[in-house]
Amino acid sequence: MNTAPKFIFTFLFLVVSSFPLFAQKFLPTDFPDRIILTWSDDPMTTQSVTWRTSAAVKDSKAQFILAPNTPIYLDSVETMESKTEFLEVDSVQANYHSVTFRNLEPATTYAYRVGNEGTWSEWFQFTTAPEKGTPFSFVYFGDAQNNLKSQWSRVIRQAYSNLPKAAFMLHAGDLINRTQSDSEWGEWNHAGSFINGMIPSISTPGNHEYDSEEDGTLVLDYHWKKQFTLPENGPSEFSESVYYLDYSDLRVISLNSQEIVQNEVSMETQKVWLEKVLAENTQKWTIITFHHPIYSSGTGRDNKEFREAFKPIFDKYKVDLVLQGHDHSYGRGRNLPSGVANQDPEAQGPVYVVSVSGPKMYNLTFDKWMDRAASNTQLYQIISIEGNQLRYGAYTATGDLYDAFDLIKEEGKPKEFIDRSDKAIQEAIELTPGSEKKMTPEEMAEYMRTYKNGN
Repeated sequence: MNTAPKFIFTFLFLVVSSFPLFAQKFLPTDFPDRIILTWSDDPMTTQSVTWRTSAAVKDSKAQFILAPNTPIYLDSVETMESKTEFLEVDSVQANYHSVTFRNLEPATTYAYRVGNEGTWSEWFQFTTAPEKGTPFSFVYFGDAQNNLKSQWSRVIRQAYSNLPKAAFMLHAGDLINRTQSDSEWGEWNHAGSFINGMIPSISTPGNHEYDSEEDGTLVLDYHWKKQFTLPENGPSEFSESVYYLDYSDLRVISLNSQEIVQNEVSMETQKVWLEKVLAENTQKWTIITFHHPIYSSGTGRDNKEFREAFKPIFDKYKVDLVLQGHDHSYGRGRNLPSGVANQDPEAQGPVYVVSVSGPKMYNLTFDKWMDRAASNTQLYQIISIEGNQLRYGAYTATGDLYDAFDLIKEEGKPKEFIDRSDKAIQEAIELTPGSEKKMTPEEMAEYMRTYKNGN
């Protein structure tokens, strides 16, 4: 019996079913789209903006003004020429334009628009970072990745409705699913829409922002540097993916974990750079973000070499919070000096969080290091800093509080951790749909022992 036709059909079915059959193209026009705020310099005195047009538009500008209560009169605006870069990828040709507004006043609201005569965008507003010591809040998202337009959109929009004056939005990698997919970046930008043009994004790349060449060289998605204008204060080989910035009393540090877990030289380069940045850090609070978790919340995952190389640095410099993605589940735990079964409440290491904001879900790990976990749940997180207190809240796609804790720092005292998850909804630890067909009876029993019995 010839089984070749059946094999070929099955193979083609698997290939085709891995990709959307009717992906929306989101083709560029003469009018600006994908308008995104980021920072490449001091958030108190600068603001970067990037946008896209068709390749036919060679000249695109930005105008800005101190935001008035009156209508915006054009004789008062300042006009700036943009830097323009061409990109052809996924059969789409476009020009990406960027401008950095400089010499701005801290804690001040400005209005801006981009384009040119006949093609101007609407007027947007942004507010510069405040002076040190000023309270603020921001939003953190784990992987968006899949079904960005249809399902991730409600999460980012719910987050915005919950915190419309967020200082920034932090994305912990895997913003999209397929590298070099212009349509997926179109969906990501569609989901964020005007929000991206009003609240700056801080993004770190995940594995799905990367391709590999035949020799194993990692290639960052070509859209990344075209659509994000990020700090270039990291190692030159990881420009705009390894960096730090300071906002009020906080230092945010982005590491490129895909390079770390794939390349020993990259790991060492980032390790040396990180230690220097932390040693020179004078900010009261320190948060580090990257994609691959130090402690994994998903079944069968473990980044042992990454953990062994970087956790001692996090502990040495008393990093407060580590924000991660990759495992398509939720986990929050802290102060793990010697393994997942030995938590030390007096240790001064970070709180580790793994989260997911998109609809792709994995089951939870059997190695339960987490004080609070979730499966099959889309989440976003709001983090607020005021003086000696950091307040953390994780929220579901419908806005319910799912997890919460506080960190409190007082001079001469150990950092205090206050668990507030008792104020949240019931823990969601059900297996993802279809798991019973993939798990052995032994695995099912172990999962039940770990989560259902409270062990």
